[in-house]
Amino acid sequence: MRRARLPRRAAIVLQSERSRSRARDRPAIGRAAHPIGGRAPGRPRWRALIKRELRQQVRERLAKIPPDEMHALSRKACENLIAHRAYRKAEVVLLFLAGAGEVDTTPLALQCWADAKRVLAPKVSWEQRRMIPIEIRSLTSDVRPSVMGLREPIEGLPFPVADIDLMVVPGIAFDSEGYRIGRGRGFYERFLAHPDRHATVCGLALEAQFFEHVPHDETDVRVDLLATDKCVRVFAEPRA
Repeated sequence: MRRARLPRRAAIVLQSERSRSRARDRPAIGRAAHPIGGRAPGRPRWRALIKRELRQQVRERLAKIPPDEMHALSRKACENLIAHRAYRKAEVVLLFLAGAGEVDTTPLALQCWADAKRVLAPKVSWEQRRMIPIEIRSLTSDVRPSVMGLREPIEGLPFPVADIDLMVVPGIAFDSEGYRIGRGRGFYERFLAHPDRHATVCGLALEAQFFEHVPHDETDVRVDLLATDKCVRVFAEPRA
């Protein structure tokens, strides 16, 4: 299956970083090898460069997709997820409320309600720099734009993270190991690292957002699945 390509300069930088990483990780006589996944001087700077270029490339690519085509691709991605056992087994589903350039989750939310599943959406606390899962029963009466222009639940009590079965998350790009690049604010990274999380995590994106490799570090949390308009990729067995 054809994968999207990194921008040329970013690909060169990533290849160089990976080569240096392999050299650092090679055991040396008389001293310990560089720990796998550990930080090394300069690596955050290279990762930031690659992520910035990759975000820009993907945004430009998505902006060229006509609205009707984006709607059709979004529906297909949702249908692929709905057909997967991780969805069928879940009773409580957290999903994102799509913004510009993201897969429209409306078909997924409607199917969840039709299947008598509980639907949650994240509400952002900008003061606390965290996301709060809140149950919604409508995409109109229970949702409104936030101060930042993102759709979110109007009100509600925080839903226990431990009781969520499936978390459907957005991303700018995903790779063949399940790593994702978000918008850079770190909200989902912190949320997915919650100690009470037992849910299966599924990325939802277009096939055009799938790459062989994207830069990552020890703070990044991999998704278990990735549903696109082409297929569902499994990186780890569903937990729910």
